[in-house]
Amino acid sequence: MIELMLPALVASLILAGILGYLGIHIIARGVIFVDLALAQVAALGWTAAGLGLGAGLGNWLGIPSEEAGYAIGLATTLVAAALFSITRMENRYVPQEAIIGIVYVVASAGTILLAAQAPRGAEHVEELLTGSLLWVTWPEIVKTGVVSAAAGLAHWFLRKRFLTISLRPAEARTRGWSLVWWDFLFYALFGVVVTSSVAIAGVLVVFSFLVIPAVIAFLFTTSTVRLLTIAWTAGTAATVFGLYVSYRSDLPTGPVVVCAFALVLVLAFAARPVLRRKVRQARRQDETWEQVGPAPKSDAAGKA
Repeated sequence: MIELMLPALVASLILAGILGYLGIHIIARGVIFVDLALAQVAALGWTAAGLGLGAGLGNWLGIPSEEAGYAIGLATTLVAAALFSITRMENRYVPQEAIIGIVYVVASAGTILLAAQAPRGAEHVEELLTGSLLWVTWPEIVKTGVVSAAAGLAHWFLRKRFLTISLRPAEARTRGWSLVWWDFLFYALFGVVVTSSVAIAGVLVVFSFLVIPAVIAFLFTTSTVRLLTIAWTAGTAATVFGLYVSYRSDLPTGPVVVCAFALVLVLAFAARPVLRRKVRQARRQDETWEQVGPAPKSDAAGKA
């Protein structure tokens, strides 16, 4: 089991790390489906590359067709990132979620149309949705790890800007920051990660890695450090459990991992009232202790 599932486990943990962090930003910004739209746009690029554009571009640039395919997927994702960054307007009648939905629908339709031209179009669409985690190779894992580490390093150096814009956008506007530019940079880094993630995990799995751990984290806290801790813990637990169930039941890995994330989310919702009750009880005890104060020492104890 370890020999078969180890590459999938390592790849999933890498995705859980970087996507869990990016999901915090996505939930805080309130653009829940932007990751799904960008993932579908990346899938559109990968589909176009698979129809011969990747090989043609690779021959023209003198690079392997796989790298050319990644370039095509990344280019389409960056175009969508630019669109999302300029549609974040104030006092608008057309919400940004509408633009995101349109991009997702058009990208989905384009993917289906392109896949219809391929001999194995139906299988290709299914693979783009659920991914091929079980058959991921170590070179793909290394490339995904390098891309994720680079994006994570950029977020680390720019964390104050990104976190302020995501969590406190009014403060960012007060400081005079260019939200269009910073949004484009955020979505561009986001698109780089999503493009490599979709290639191995699929659209649905990437969406689960992004949204569900972040939702679980926001159920319990708004502290940045605690948000990341809970999101990474939930993502890791769901990944390990999903891969284990997939191996034992001989079911498709991608859908099982998505269902495992859903199960962890249900457990989090069930545990939330219990934990909140315990927190309230602990606060009452602390308040009672502050009002009553420590017990007075006995005379014997005082003489001693």
